[in-house]
Amino acid sequence: MGGFVIGAGELVGGLVARGVVDVIGVPCSYLTPLINRVASGSAARYLPVTHEGEAVAIAAGCWLAGATACVIGQNSGLGNMVNPLTSLTDPSRIPVPLIVSRRGEPGFPDEPQHELMGAITPELLALMRVGHAVIPADAAGLDACLDRGWAEMDREQRPFAFVLRHGVLAAEGLDEPPFAGSPMSTVTDARKDRDAPTRMAALECLVGSLDDAAAVVSTTGKTSRELYTIADRPQHFYLVGAMGSASAVGLGVARHTHRPVVVIDGDGAALMRLGTLATVGAHAGPNLVHVLLDNRVHDSTGGQQSLAAQVDFPALAHACGYARVHDCADLDEFAEALQLAQAGYGPTFIYLMIRPGSIPELGRPTVRPPEVARRFKAFVTGPNHVS
Repeated sequence: MGGFVIGAGELVGGLVARGVVDVIGVPCSYLTPLINRVASGSAARYLPVTHEGEAVAIAAGCWLAGATACVIGQNSGLGNMVNPLTSLTDPSRIPVPLIVSRRGEPGFPDEPQHELMGAITPELLALMRVGHAVIPADAAGLDACLDRGWAEMDREQRPFAFVLRHGVLAAEGLDEPPFAGSPMSTVTDARKDRDAPTRMAALECLVGSLDDAAAVVSTTGKTSRELYTIADRPQHFYLVGAMGSASAVGLGVARHTHRPVVVIDGDGAALMRLGTLATVGAHAGPNLVHVLLDNRVHDSTGGQQSLAAQVDFPALAHACGYARVHDCADLDEFAEALQLAQAGYGPTFIYLMIRPGSIPELGRPTVRPPEVARRFKAFVTGPNHVS
């Protein structure tokens, strides 16, 4: 694409003019200008949620109440939208506008986790009978594009997707007010006074505290990128996509090896698949260690707030059946908890609040995902393997 040509305010204005009162979704770097505009205050309210399918269901509820909500999400999130789009909005004929960014578009180099979805996005939308149009790279065509989508929603009574390509929206600053949800628990509130470490410091502490036999599954985004920067080892499995699935992957690994299996999770990712905590509590063995580093923001997409301030993660892990739960005040407690957890009395949940932000010019893993997967498998299935 060429230069930035549409202001986020123009797009938000076009949505508001067509009755949109809520913008609901999960951040994506392509959508950052739009999110920053509505999160910083506009005629449409921003509702951050835990995953894209949830956003579709909420938008359907808005329509049932006579209001229009626009769902926003990355095209990888279409996987999360498939069920509500095909079994809720389609059979009930509920029209919902979607803005879907197209990561991995053919001809535009991107990360490997976006290649397949980037190639099949138009076909997948068509297969689900969701009409779609590409948001034009000129402001003059924006109204016509939105008019087309709204006309099709009126005619078909089905959702319509506006596909956002890279480079269409101009940058937009973020001035997000503090999260105004329910009051935080007293346990969570007490953490506000802690001198939270950086994620890099926490990961360095983790790497230095792990036994050489430990296998590590790290979550999507900057967690895996920083872990790779600190140390790229065969026992690391970097989850480059499938946000929220790290604990499920770790559970699958841990059930078939005696090795300690350490999952490094983030608050936004954990919230996206919160039910997996109950699955881990029910099915994990003593060798699973679930680490959650909570900075209460989506760092990879510009620092928008997650919903983590709503949640007392240690209390939740305890309620879901983890055998041991450590709420760490600092890196010393964090290192001690990691040492205890590897003794095999779990499943263990280790929580540490960290500060937002990352190191400048953070790189990405250069090892391709198939190689990462196969060297990790070779490590896990070595000594101490149990089939």
